[in-house]
Amino acid sequence: MSHETRRRYAVTMAAFALTSSHALPPGHPSVGRAVATAAGSVVTTSAMRVERAAHTATALRDGRVLVAGGFTNEENAVSGAELFDPAGWRFAALPRMRTLRHSHTATLLPDGKVLLVGGYTAGSTVLAAAELFDPATNRFVPTGSLGAARAGHVAVALPNGKVLIAGGVGPAWSFLSSAEIYDPATGRFTPTGSMIIARESHAAVLLQSGHVLVVGGHQGRRADITLFTSAERYDVTSGTFRKVGDMRVRRHKHDAVLLRDGRVLITGGTDERDSDGIYNSTELFDPTSATFTMGPDLVRPRYKHNGSAVLLVNGTVLIAGGAAQAETFDPRSSAFSLVSGNSQMAGQFSAVAPIKNGGVLITGGYGGGRGPRASAWVYRP
Repeated sequence: MSHETRRRYAVTMAAFALTSSHALPPGHPSVGRAVATAAGSVVTTSAMRVERAAHTATALRDGRVLVAGGFTNEENAVSGAELFDPAGWRFAALPRMRTLRHSHTATLLPDGKVLLVGGYTAGSTVLAAAELFDPATNRFVPTGSLGAARAGHVAVALPNGKVLIAGGVGPAWSFLSSAEIYDPATGRFTPTGSMIIARESHAAVLLQSGHVLVVGGHQGRRADITLFTSAERYDVTSGTFRKVGDMRVRRHKHDAVLLRDGRVLITGGTDERDSDGIYNSTELFDPTSATFTMGPDLVRPRYKHNGSAVLLVNGTVLIAGGAAQAETFDPRSSAFSLVSGNSQMAGQFSAVAPIKNGGVLITGGYGGGRGPRASAWVYRP
């Protein structure tokens, strides 16, 4: 893993206990507060073949889940890929990826293949390489490369079948505003309009309009870090980003998910203090008015959980990362509720994907004083 990623997870091991169900600090808003229990439960399932954090989990059309990349407990070790089969509740090995990577993105394409883009390889090298996973053959195959090497970026599948790649970190800790479009028909990446602000640790969501909302993130490192409240919207037709309203709270390492009513729920994150400044706050973005309003507080503060929110079939949202317990958000009551179960999840930099019968697979991550884990869990509605 990269030096910066190793530093980030090392300094959070002790502090992560503060986000668990039994170790909130005195005076925290969640202490002494009545906590509702959500429907469903989280249970432990069979473990992955290796430990992983900063990996990806992608639901395939046949019901299996591709788990790819991530870093392990070993110095500079980067993992390959495996498949989870919900029929047998087991993970199976796959042929070697063309490029081992972590802090990358994985996007399901219209033809059922999965596009894996960028990230870091062993030794903290930022990658321009991309590849495809073909579920018909269970193999990784080549495709075009990014125009700019990047990690910690966002990737969003667009209504036209293409994929937007935006922001992240480039070589020599350069922070990127540039964006690219991947076309599955040609297998090539081409430049598109740049974001207004260069950002890493941001979140992005496809809106019902077909535009893409990008929120928060940061530039810089350590004492020179700057966090953003700013948001911008990408117009697929014009290929340009335009500023929209600012969030109420500057945040990075957060998550965002589209609700059925078209609003966007933004959860958690942290301030410049990283593990000492984890948020339990949320916001709601209304695309009609392009405004952000504060939402209800999370039951558990959480961060480093980008991509861990899943819209369930009943319209509620499962937030399955960033803390030792999952919780749900019900837009009808505008309330968060803890999910029952004794499974203490890893939390940070885990990877999540929906599975059959309305369930959700939760894999790996680190936290609770431990490094990357092979553990996996399933949410049962």
